[in-house]
Amino acid sequence: MNDRAGRRRARRLAIGTAVVLALAGMNGPWLYRVGTEKYHQYQINKPEYKAENGKWEIVDFPEEYRQNTIHAALLHTGKVLLIAGSGNNQDNFDAKKYDTRIWDPVKGTIKKVPTPNDLFCTGHTQLSNGNLLIAGGTKRYEKLKGDVTKAGGLMIVHNENPDRPITLPAGTKFTGKENGKTFVSKDPVLVPRAKKVFDKATGKFLRNDPGLGRIYVEAQKKGAKYETGTQDNYRIQGLSGTDARNTYGIAQKLALDKKDFQGIRDAYEFDPVAEKYIKVDPMHEARWYPTLTTLSDGKILSVSGLDDIGQLVPGKNEVYDPKTKKWTYLQKVRQFPTYPALFPLENGKIFYSGSNAGYGPDDVGRDPGIWDVDTNKFSKLPGLSDSKLMETSGTVLLPPAQDEKYMVIGGGGVGESKDSSNKTRIIDLKANDPKFVDGPSLEKGTRYPQASVLPDDTVLVSGGSEDYRGRGDSNILQARIYHPDTGSLEKVADPLVGRNYHSGSILLPDGRVMFFGSDSLYADAANTKPGKFEQRIEIYTPPYLYRDAQPSLSGGPQTIKRGGTGTFTSQHASSIENVRLIRPSASTHVTDVDQRSVALDFKKSGDKLTVSVPTNRNLVPSGWYMLFVTDDQGTPSKAQWVRVP
Repeated sequence: MNDRAGRRRARRLAIGTAVVLALAGMNGPWLYRVGTEKYHQYQINKPEYKAENGKWEIVDFPEEYRQNTIHAALLHTGKVLLIAGSGNNQDNFDAKKYDTRIWDPVKGTIKKVPTPNDLFCTGHTQLSNGNLLIAGGTKRYEKLKGDVTKAGGLMIVHNENPDRPITLPAGTKFTGKENGKTFVSKDPVLVPRAKKVFDKATGKFLRNDPGLGRIYVEAQKKGAKYETGTQDNYRIQGLSGTDARNTYGIAQKLALDKKDFQGIRDAYEFDPVAEKYIKVDPMHEARWYPTLTTLSDGKILSVSGLDDIGQLVPGKNEVYDPKTKKWTYLQKVRQFPTYPALFPLENGKIFYSGSNAGYGPDDVGRDPGIWDVDTNKFSKLPGLSDSKLMETSGTVLLPPAQDEKYMVIGGGGVGESKDSSNKTRIIDLKANDPKFVDGPSLEKGTRYPQASVLPDDTVLVSGGSEDYRGRGDSNILQARIYHPDTGSLEKVADPLVGRNYHSGSILLPDGRVMFFGSDSLYADAANTKPGKFEQRIEIYTPPYLYRDAQPSLSGGPQTIKRGGTGTFTSQHASSIENVRLIRPSASTHVTDVDQRSVALDFKKSGDKLTVSVPTNRNLVPSGWYMLFVTDDQGTPSKAQWVRVP
């Protein structure tokens, strides 16, 4: 335990003793007269309580500005982008009512922003120029079994012509050769030309491997009699000659089964200064629930998601170049569940913690490991406890980022399982033989935990639910601060609002943390009353902002190159103990691969602090950062925004 942590705990003990003595001096009738809630409010608002536990407050947005926030990102203007899209609301989707808000936490203002498409369940990440890249979203809502009225499913279109591709428009009809039933495509499809295959030794032509196109089809009429039970070949109506001979469909069972969400290919950059979406080239693959993460060269990797027919993208990952605004496939495939937690490492490889948000086979892409994107080699990492309970778990890069230690928090069983984990697991990726070891346990099994890195090198862990989407009134109204230096979880004030599915947290430039969203299935313990989306924003003010005055920080350059220095002014320079560059968050579905806190070396001279930025671009990806300084009492300054080009 370091000296500062020891001082905090000694102060906590002294305050606790003082409260006990004060209560002992009160007479019994007074305690009975004051209601439990009033006493609770009295206690949590005492200055000494807030100095040890912090405080939660709800932000009261005017009703016309409230929305079902699914995604949030901190912009380098200090404002917060709140994206709902259709907000998991079928009526909004049908009416093409897509919402985005920009909230200024300093001025308290909120603004509506035109939203170009349904960005519900999109992917996003911070770009080097300060824009936010947003890719994917919703093409179609899921339909549960019983709600599906027309039999449908996946049609694989084959093109055996090696000379040219073929495009089939939406509305193309496919008739089964054996079953005689006709199905209609919902979208156009481009089927590539066949590939000629030659014997490598002799050069002799062997065969044509057909080009393949995938399309969703459904029956022309409603009813179970239009279902099919087995695979069949399908003739494509409207084709003639060579096209008719070379082009055909093959489908397995086409039925009234549940139909999953479908994704879109669209991509945008959000400009924080102009406060608008800018359309860029679409992805090659439609994606719903993708993860975007930064590579060594500053390009952005897009991974996983459900495609435009509602199936998991089969490991076809792609890369966005911010300079050309175009996407390129990786040469080799690797499959992950949706919203996989993928973090760039200092050596340029990618760490996959095993955390994910759900869709995908339970035996494919679930193991944690190190992924070399260039070679496609994947090295599994051992020791993960509750490894079958990793859906809806959270993963955070512990501060400082140089240590390359990660914490995996909670999680649940695959799909709608009731099982949840109370484990935290720690892995040191700089160890000679990295493996997961258990950290401190949570009091309850926890799905959807939120974790935000704080400028004093601690991590705020809050919220979640014991069951899938808060079933059984299982939201967890608890918050803890994790201390990486001691490996301990410290109890702090309880949040006021339950947070489960579709929730997240964002560190603000003043050192507070905002929480958004929550999408419970039910609103009662008996699971009879439908849940209502949580539109309230809540702010947690950590204990460090109730102890001493924040150290000042001003001046300094707005841009510092890697390997370069910048000099800032602080009237409290002599008491500064650490300097951190914290990358702004982009959070959704318990996935935030952007946030990281980088330790900076610094020198003091009078009221001047000269800070040095590390040279490794994988440690410090290009982009905007919050620069915090923290004093010897553990109190951080307000952030100065700094860009690393």
